[in-house]
Amino acid sequence: MFISSETSAPCFKDFTLVMPAVAVGNVGQLAVDLIVSTLNMKRVGHMHSDCLIPMAGNNPYASCKEDAEELHTPAEVYTAAELKLAVLQIRAPIIQTKSKKFRQLLVSWIKASGFSRTVVLSSSHAYQRDDQQLQGTPLRYLLTPPLLKASADALKELGWREMERVAAFPGLTDANAEPRLCIPGGGITKGLYTDSCAEDLPLAVLLLFCSEGDNIPDAFALVDHLHNWLHLLDDPSQKPNKWKIPPSWSLLFGSGIPPALF
Repeated sequence: MFISSETSAPCFKDFTLVMPAVAVGNVGQLAVDLIVSTLNMKRVGHMHSDCLIPMAGNNPYASCKEDAEELHTPAEVYTAAELKLAVLQIRAPIIQTKSKKFRQLLVSWIKASGFSRTVVLSSSHAYQRDDQQLQGTPLRYLLTPPLLKASADALKELGWREMERVAAFPGLTDANAEPRLCIPGGGITKGLYTDSCAEDLPLAVLLLFCSEGDNIPDAFALVDHLHNWLHLLDDPSQKPNKWKIPPSWSLLFGSGIPPALF
């Protein structure tokens, strides 16, 4: 599944892996763009799978004309060796009928690579929140049991809120029925979290309740939230505009209105 860009395969032992879920507003993918662009991460390979819709494009993080001509694919892996950080950026939707297969491939690759922990950046429909989820911050987290032991205290100090379990059918189900984890609009988030729990993988999910539209502010909020935990930047006291927007965002909503129309 993973194909290295170099002659020898990179070693991911004890690295932290950050990846997005293709979810509402593409917030996780935009947040990963900010990480790759800001840290000037190196592309070390790509994921080859028939589970993703095929696509190709030029370099979204190009800094000069020569860089812009590079060919990029739907799922690529970047690293910042000095931070022991790896990023998997997914740029194409997952084929619906192959969602389970893709999750299984991801879990197998994560286990084989020896990552110390995996962080999934995701989002969920704001309009489908439960009453208790309307209060306070729109940011939530989930931890699998292996990571809970190591990181629960740190996240408690940060004042983070765990994703609430909700009734399957609010107002209709038995009051004694056990609440369940529900992430509407979250793509493979719930399935990947459940699979990781079953496989004893140290995995965290950071998600944000949002709506479709201009989700750039949501991406900044999510990546700032991640930074508070992992301290991705050299200077944690830097001002809010610390993240570098990639050149590809200039066409995020298409080109401008042609003046000839007026």
